[in-house]
Amino acid sequence: MGQAATARIIPVILCGGAGTRLWPLSRLDRPKPFVSIDGGATLFQETARRVGDPALFAPPIVVVAEEFGGTAAAQLEEAGVGGARLILEPAARGTAPAIGTAALMSDPNDLLLVLPSDHVVRNVTAFSTAVGEAVTAARSGWLVTFGVQPERPETGYGYILRGESAAPGASRVESFVEKPDAATAALYLADGRYLWNSGIFLFGAGTLIAALREHASYILPAAEAALAAGRWEDGSIHPERGHFARSPSQSIDHAVMEKSDRVAVVPVDMGWSDVGSWEALHAAAEHDAQGNALAGDVVMIDSQGSLVRSEGPLVVGVGVRDMVIVATERSVLIVPRGESQRVKEAVEILARRGMEPPQELGGGRRTGDGPKP
Repeated sequence: MGQAATARIIPVILCGGAGTRLWPLSRLDRPKPFVSIDGGATLFQETARRVGDPALFAPPIVVVAEEFGGTAAAQLEEAGVGGARLILEPAARGTAPAIGTAALMSDPNDLLLVLPSDHVVRNVTAFSTAVGEAVTAARSGWLVTFGVQPERPETGYGYILRGESAAPGASRVESFVEKPDAATAALYLADGRYLWNSGIFLFGAGTLIAALREHASYILPAAEAALAAGRWEDGSIHPERGHFARSPSQSIDHAVMEKSDRVAVVPVDMGWSDVGSWEALHAAAEHDAQGNALAGDVVMIDSQGSLVRSEGPLVVGVGVRDMVIVATERSVLIVPRGESQRVKEAVEILARRGMEPPQELGGGRRTGDGPKP
């Protein structure tokens, strides 16, 4: 690619994962990135458009399971995003091999902006501003992550503790913190130094490769061999299956970010959500005057605070309070909003009964391994 490629940032969009907590909207044959939360563009399309300004970003690299390569290409075309290169993963090995493969395909001087494809960002201007603020640190050899200003004592996200200044607009990461209990989350919010871990990163391709060689030397050899033996077809690279599958499965967080002493965080308030549950989707969606988030053929009477969605049959709610009701062409989910995290339990029961394939058959998560470290 050469030095000219350094003028713009290359988005690396990680696309996959069944997202069973959003069943039945998201499932193995229709992963979460490829669904719409409001009836419009899908989460994947919104992610691609978010980095569509040609003055700031080069065409993206999309890492996607090979069985969904056609879906990703079609959705990019529909969204008007051209020039993308697709890495079609023959096996799911976590985000470290996925990002490492993208880095190997890039010039060492390129800056890579790694993005999960199944998150919501309401304030795109704030997002772009934060990316711009992170460039200096990234070009100085820092592995930059983006920390979301917390809005509440959230127990469903991992946190980042920021320390002293590392570069203009960026602070050194003191530590990554696992999901806290409610009391600890309240302390984090009051402290002011803790940020939600968004799972979005910016770093030089060469910097990331060097960090992988130092902290996770077992990751890159499989990716290098898989690329060398792979084939290009219609703008997509098919890494060779046998080599790629020999890589250990590991997230970029565990492989590099938690081990390196050159990790910085840029804070951002961008209306972010990982949409990891129906409760989170309700919070991220547009509401009517009664606090309902509605999509599809839905009629609500004297109902409040509910998320109701239909992809087929007419759904009528009367006197409904704080419920999630989701109807697809083959399933209906009804659950109180406060219990929406338990949807995964239902999917597991259905899998044991042979009514829904177990998530493991889909290869596991490919979209950044969640917002926690």
